[in-house]
Amino acid sequence: MRLLDTVASPEDLKRLSQDQLVQLADEIRAMLIEKVSATGGHLGPNLGVVELTVALHRVFDSPQDPFIFDTSHQSYVHKILTGRAGQFDSLRQRGGLSGYTSRAESPHDWTESSHASASLSYADGLAKAKQLRGQSDNHVVAVVGDGALTGGMCWEALNNIAAGDRNVVIVVNDNGRSYSPTIGGFAKNLTRLRDQLAQIRIQPGYDEVMESGKKTLKSMGWVGERTFEALHAIKAGVRYQVVPNEMFSELGMKYVGPVDGHDMKALLTAFSYAKSYAGPLIIHVATEKGHGFAPAVNNEADQMHSTGAIDPVTGEALAKSSPGWTSVFTEELLRAGRDREDIVAITAAMAGPTGLAPFAEEFPDRFYDVGIAEQHAVASAAGLALGGLHPVVAIYSTFLNRAFDQLLMDVGLIGQPVTLVLDRAGVTGTDGASHNGVWDMAIASIVPGIRIAAPRDAQRLRELFREAIAVEDGPTVVRFPKGGVAEAIEAVDRTPRGLDVLRKAEPADGEDGIEVLVVAVGTFAEYALELADEVAADGIRVTVIDPRWAIPVSPDIIDLAAEADMVVVYEDGVVRGGVGSAVSEALSAAALDTPVRHLAFPDVFPEHASRGQLLAECGLDAVSAAQQVREWAFALADAHPSTSPE
Repeated sequence: MRLLDTVASPEDLKRLSQDQLVQLADEIRAMLIEKVSATGGHLGPNLGVVELTVALHRVFDSPQDPFIFDTSHQSYVHKILTGRAGQFDSLRQRGGLSGYTSRAESPHDWTESSHASASLSYADGLAKAKQLRGQSDNHVVAVVGDGALTGGMCWEALNNIAAGDRNVVIVVNDNGRSYSPTIGGFAKNLTRLRDQLAQIRIQPGYDEVMESGKKTLKSMGWVGERTFEALHAIKAGVRYQVVPNEMFSELGMKYVGPVDGHDMKALLTAFSYAKSYAGPLIIHVATEKGHGFAPAVNNEADQMHSTGAIDPVTGEALAKSSPGWTSVFTEELLRAGRDREDIVAITAAMAGPTGLAPFAEEFPDRFYDVGIAEQHAVASAAGLALGGLHPVVAIYSTFLNRAFDQLLMDVGLIGQPVTLVLDRAGVTGTDGASHNGVWDMAIASIVPGIRIAAPRDAQRLRELFREAIAVEDGPTVVRFPKGGVAEAIEAVDRTPRGLDVLRKAEPADGEDGIEVLVVAVGTFAEYALELADEVAADGIRVTVIDPRWAIPVSPDIIDLAAEADMVVVYEDGVVRGGVGSAVSEALSAAALDTPVRHLAFPDVFPEHASRGQLLAECGLDAVSAAQQVREWAFALADAHPSTSPE
């Protein structure tokens, strides 16, 4: 029987010997490779924190000692140790195990957002709450990656944590990477310390000196034993003198490390010290992303940060990916970079996933990786624009949420030409609520003068990106979804102001019938055309248009709405404040009474599931949307009999 099969809770770790903990770590690593290879998920980060997580659960007492995992994509081992090992076949599947911590799954999970740099703020607040409620003996443990520490929010939290005497244990999981290698001055300091650890362990004669000293010290009784333990901790990677490191000296934080993140004894020693220490403390743990799985370790791009289904031996993908939206954007950005020397590109630690890596390779002097720091990325872009350049900021849609203030006040207010390219826009699916990009249009549309484009296919992405970087008097946004690029949909007409007509309503055959104008945003154009075919048999005549530039609302939409009996806005974003709301406001301002209906994402946080499942669940697939349009049309006909469908 595997040791893993005997572990149902962290309490079960207390009875295991150190050697058994090492064996357990090996079994967990093998399980991760087997299960995540089948379902896809964040393999590399979790392989890197196996020993770290086992040691934390052995020393501390979850959930009384809350564990907060920053971004929490590296919480798979935590889930295994807290009774969820048997659910890993359902990882990231509808109704199954979340790929992040989930409060609904376990009392051991305290948070669930997948956004970086928030863990220390959570920890600060939890520690304050425990102090006020007389639970000061408990510890709050925050596991934060070195990449997350490039986010300013972490340093705001550190400033507050250091000012108190509460028991906050900050474990810096330092693998030198976020998606990309971690950048910046802080990262350089961590790297130097990590290198010091390596140098200590390879010094000629170091082991001989330690062994020789062992005999002498142990002959001195209790004092000698304790002295040897302290010295041995140095070999294990722990600077047991516990002096404030230069990076934290101004804060007054105690620092321990660097600790070898794959040495169980070193980790147990360091964490035991942390538990006995009164007050806040930082433990610097050096880990290897993908540890124990050669295909992950040797993957230079991102060490298998996130994978689909793969071969568990070779690491090769089991399914060939089709050309994606991101690759189309990459090609167009490269073209723009060759044509215009003022084009610069910015990423927030995700050059590969957002398609900027080829641009960085071809134009290294015009590429900036700012680390996980979306606020800084957008404000810095404003500075670049003020300097006469045209910055392209490529981030995931969900991370625009973090940079809204900068978009509004640092870019929009002063009308700077910054282009934001939002990957993973709309419903993304399996990564769960906080990764869905359904809020971007509602958020960004608030900015006065902003232009938001949603291409329906690859050709429109190329066109709209070119138009975006030609704008010189304010910010532009180009958004597209995750995955393979949609089939080309050609327009049957284009209005004078650049709106594409994809289908014109058939003329009525002598009798009045309901004429519906469907405003299809982005890739929902495909569904809108299917919808039109579905309802045609019911005598409902549909015109489908793609505004291309969803915000601001084109006057052409107002003109077409005046000729229709009803307008339906079909969008891959939220109902509240989305494109439908903007269209309603525009028609109201024009004193036009044509009713507007919304097919958009409801006011909920979606559970993890496939994109198709989520769209069907929310009534946004073509069949469900067609049925909704039927009901609206028949209700309108009942109220106005002269427009009754045939």
